[in-house]
Amino acid sequence: MTIIIGFILVIGLVFGGYLLSGGEMGVITHALPFEGMMIGGAALGAFVAANSFGSIKATGKGLVKAFKGPKWTAKDYIDLLNLMYTLAKMYQQQGMLALDEHIENPNESSVFSQFPKIQHDHFAIDLITDSFRMLALQFDDPFQAEDVINKKLKKHHHEALVPPHGLTKVADALPAIGIVAAVLGVIKTMGSIDKPPAVLGAMIGGALVGTFLGVFLAYLFVAPVSDKLTAIEEQDGMFYNVIRDIFIAILHNHSPTICVEIGRGNIPTSLQPTFYEMEEARQDVAEAA
Repeated sequence: MTIIIGFILVIGLVFGGYLLSGGEMGVITHALPFEGMMIGGAALGAFVAANSFGSIKATGKGLVKAFKGPKWTAKDYIDLLNLMYTLAKMYQQQGMLALDEHIENPNESSVFSQFPKIQHDHFAIDLITDSFRMLALQFDDPFQAEDVINKKLKKHHHEALVPPHGLTKVADALPAIGIVAAVLGVIKTMGSIDKPPAVLGAMIGGALVGTFLGVFLAYLFVAPVSDKLTAIEEQDGMFYNVIRDIFIAILHNHSPTICVEIGRGNIPTSLQPTFYEMEEARQDVAEAA
């Protein structure tokens, strides 16, 4: 929502100020379709040439995500803490064998099915199940396990940031592409040097629209979307860090309550439940079970 409000403010205040200062929209509206075609087409073509189909598809999804906002909510963090508490309690009280049916088949697990949004996130489920599989394989050194998990998180985070990095490259290139369009406009004007001054003035104004449009799109549209998407991916990535922190706490043989409290402490402040909210949510899950 904020990104839409920001775009409305940009368009309204920039062009509003231009009109109030005595500017006329005629030259801009006449040149805009042609300059937009050149600039937008060049930026899109360069982006396609520089990226794989997978990256292009991911960027499309990233644009949607930039407008929708972060995936994980405060309720999802409460669900995650309850899920990890349940798994930690089962492991410490009943042993690894009690977890086998849930870890090996999470899609049909009675534990994971209580939290469908997490159950349908492939990376979250893989991170949880692979971590507990390390226990089954007696890979239970906390420091080595943390190193393994961190490498998985680093890889996932790198892949998640591919779309905003691609958009940043487009934003960096747009001013120069605008200059290319403007130069073409000047070439066109020089070919009509015998025209009246009024016609030449309109043609030069149209050429300058290219420079304006390149800078305008780069710094007021594409770059903000890239920054917004980066912030969203950074925030969503914290969800998986909480899984790591709780699992490592399990390896240190802390009680399930302490493990969850360690994870709760690393949740982003704006989404962090209180200790008492977690106690109440845990009781609700226990009653439902």
